[in-house]
Amino acid sequence: MPSNIAEKTTRIRVKVTFLRMDRCPDLSAFQLPSSYHLTHIPNPDISLYRYLYDGVGRDYCWWMRRNLSDEALASLLRDPRIEVYVLKDEQGVICGFFELDRRSGIDVDLAYFGLMRHAIGRKIGFSFLCQAIRLAWRSHILCLRVNTCELDHYRALRMYLRAGFQPIRTVDELWDIPDIYQLPIPEAFQTDKIS
Repeated sequence: MPSNIAEKTTRIRVKVTFLRMDRCPDLSAFQLPSSYHLTHIPNPDISLYRYLYDGVGRDYCWWMRRNLSDEALASLLRDPRIEVYVLKDEQGVICGFFELDRRSGIDVDLAYFGLMRHAIGRKIGFSFLCQAIRLAWRSHILCLRVNTCELDHYRALRMYLRAGFQPIRTVDELWDIPDIYQLPIPEAFQTDKIS
């Protein structure tokens, strides 16, 4: 895996919306169908994590964790305050994952969340998000945070708002995405090529 430096990058400009939730909402009406189950994966294997990250994030240009070496990623995932949960169907097929980052102590960050391409359209996304929110609030915290950007699924922001997150700010960011990752970056977001 590449480290933090790649030869060529594509610069993009993207709006990132930061959201927070200051209390756990009552989402008890939204349960996963019985044919799906969540599994907590402590200290996930690097190859599994990269499979999850790519399977959920490739279409949405997730790149930042790709920029970590295997050693740096393994060190991060060994931290027990980083919690990775995998969603599987009744055949044991992985349908999605999310990651809770509890390293700040009193706030939790829903660092990554999403479904694999084959699981989109099954009407499980919102109930899956509700599971993530309930697990985040299972310990005493002050708030739950998440962010989303224009490159994420077009329903992501609407779903976060429906679940009870409140937007706190939107920021224009410039990202230099390494070309080596061969991500499907929409031309509308590209500003130029960097060598």
